[in-house]
Amino acid sequence: MVLTFRTAMLSEGEEVVRVIRAAFTPYVRALGREFPADGSAQFAEERERFAAELERGDVYVALDGERVVGAVRTKPQEKDLYIQQIAVDPARQGTGVGSWLLQRIDEVARAHGLGGLSLVTAEMAVANIRLYQRHGFEIVSRGPPDHGLDPHIRVYMVKSF
Repeated sequence: MVLTFRTAMLSEGEEVVRVIRAAFTPYVRALGREFPADGSAQFAEERERFAAELERGDVYVALDGERVVGAVRTKPQEKDLYIQQIAVDPARQGTGVGSWLLQRIDEVARAHGLGGLSLVTAEMAVANIRLYQRHGFEIVSRGPPDHGLDPHIRVYMVKSF
């Protein structure tokens, strides 16, 4: 597997959204929710936020040739790089793309002189929690989500350098 890692281009926005939605649909449904419907006000707001992230260079992609097979949405913070979402195309899940992306994001944070990485995931996402732990993340707390859209407990994790 030869992958390329780089900052996502604006022109790749739709393909990145496709990968994120495909990867997260089972997770979102397990939480008892759905993605906002195309054309809804919430959908438009999310697309606007995402476009701003692309313009700032906060979205990274894994490419297999020209095809986006993984994506990471990040948010630089004062001391660390927050991973908002890490998504792998369902056809490529279980092939190491997620681990590879975590390694690349680690390199990005270090290159920017940040002290680590942080993320939040659902407690029910046991396989994801194990993946993050294998990459040096530690659980720092558990609790309800800040957004209040569902009652499922979240796991807050950090990796310090």
